This record gives sequence, C-alpha cells and structure tokens, in this order.
Amino acid sequence: MARCFITRTLPGSAVERLSEAGHAVDIWPERMPPTTAEMISRIGGAEGLLCMLTDEITADLLGSAADLKVVSNMAVGCDNIDLIACRDRGVHVGNTPGVLTDATADLALALMLAISRRLPEGMSAVRSGDWKTWEPNFLLGMELRDRTLGIVGAGRIGNAVSARARAFGMEVIQSGRPDGPTPGLPLTQMLAQADIVSVHCPLTEETRGLVDASFLATMQKHALLINTSRGQVVNQTALAAALSNGDIAGAALDVTDPEPLPSDDPLLTAPNLIVTPHLGSATNRTREAMASIAVDNLLAGLAGSPLPHPVI
Repeated sequence: MARCFITRTLPGSAVERLSEAGHAVDIWPERMPPTTAEMISRIGGAEGLLCMLTDEITADLLGSAADLKVVSNMAVGCDNIDLIACRDRGVHVGNTPGVLTDATADLALALMLAISRRLPEGMSAVRSGDWKTWEPNFLLGMELRDRTLGIVGAGRIGNAVSARARAFGMEVIQSGRPDGPTPGLPLTQMLAQADIVSVHCPLTEETRGLVDASFLATMQKHALLINTSRGQVVNQTALAAALSNGDIAGAALDVTDPEPLPSDDPLLTAPNLIVTPHLGSATNRTREAMASIAVDNLLAGLAGSPLPHPVI
C-alpha cells in the first residue's frame, strides 16, 4: 500500500480507484491550494503526488519527499514542475494531454465571439440603462466570416480552433517554430495579415513574453488578441498600453500572470478587454476525464509500470 497526496478535491469518482487499489489517499480539502509549507508537511512519506498547475513542484519540495515515485499533473503543461529535479531523483512525471482540446478550443471561439461582437459592453449597457432603443450605430462589432484568424502554435488546440474558425467562414493562417512540423508563416507576416490572433503555444523560455510591444505593434489596429495558453506568454504591461493607445482593438484572456490578477492590476483598467478565470478545460466531462487520466498515471507509477501519459 502506498500513500498518495492529492492537492485538491477532484470531480467525478476517479479518486475512488486509488482506495480500491489499496492506497491511502490524503486529499487537501481547501478551495485554495496548499502553501509550500503545507505541501511539505503533507508530502513527507508520500509515494504518489497528484497535483494541479497551481502547485509549484520545486527541487526544495522534492527534497522533503524522499519516498516520492510519481508526480501526476492534472494539466497538459508541466511548467509548474521542476522536471530536471524530478529526473535527477528518479521521479516519474505524467500529464493529461489531448482530453481538454475541444473544451479549450470551444472557449477560444467563445472569447473570439464575445470580444468581436462586444458582448460585455452590451451586457453592461443593459444593466446601466445605456440601452435606450435600437440604434443603427450602437455597439457595432466584427463578423467572423471572411476574416483572417492567425494561430500562434498549431498544436492540438490550435488545430481544433482552426477547424471551428473555418466553420465560421474564416481564413486561417498560422505561425510556429521555424524548425517545427508546421512552421507556417513568419510571425511578423502572420500578425500583419490577421484580423484576430489566437495564442496556443506552450510556455517555454522561448515563448515567455512572446506577446510584447513589438508583437502588438505589428498587429493591425482593428485586430483582436485571444490567449488561452499561459498568462506568462503575454507581457501584460505592453498589452495594457496597446489597448489604451488603440494599437489593437481588443483582447480576451483566459489566462493571466499571476492568477488571479490583483483587483488593482493596471491591466483590468484597460479598455476593450475580457478576462475569464482560466476556464479553458472547465466542463464536467473534460475535468472528470482529466482526473481519470491523472489517476491512471498515478496508479501506473505506484505499480512500477510505464505511465500511460509520461512527461519523463
């Protein structure tokens, strides 16, 4: 029997399979994630860790978990985990790829529609009494048909967004790594052509701060920015300035840096901005599937078997 620590209550019944396999399960019960000190106090003696992208799994934390065999991250990205430290300690790491593709692509399209058709402004007008009557020039937005969507990062989610956009009658262009399988157009060329830019690249040292002042200045002034990847991909100071100066027409973000944004963050005062609380995978079906895959990884690692979805 192994001891497992799970850093949040999970949807569905996947966790029950750990108990059925004879493992002791310790679940963090609070809505907020455990602090580093709380993690250290709970992870000692654990052989399995099922964590979220909000949990920083550092070398120091791993040093307090000498018995740890496997870390199962309930996310696609693993930028919250020190993979080198895990490899050095012989700790296997798994993630939950593929399963959240459609849910995240749906949200990207929802954000695209909301910002292009100015839905938050319309909802605000209804509540504030600014909706006086039908007016020919009131809250005019952008139709998606015949517009050009630029995809930054044509992986699973980027390709799923592309398919949805084509169904709306959009032309899709993309830009990726020059040495990657789908390099597409040079980034500056793509930005200059796109009416909407949707970001789907993973967070790496190369992509950190990719959406900076130069990136935004290359976009067309009527263009919109969508980000459902990671908040750190966007330089939020540059984005706030671009929105305030009218360098781009609007932005919709499902991810920020940090999460959540402080209530006094300057970005929140920028015009034509939608921010949602990291809802990309937030459907019942997707989150339950993510939990199930995360448990699969944990069970395999505890049994000494190859992880079904290994990172290392």
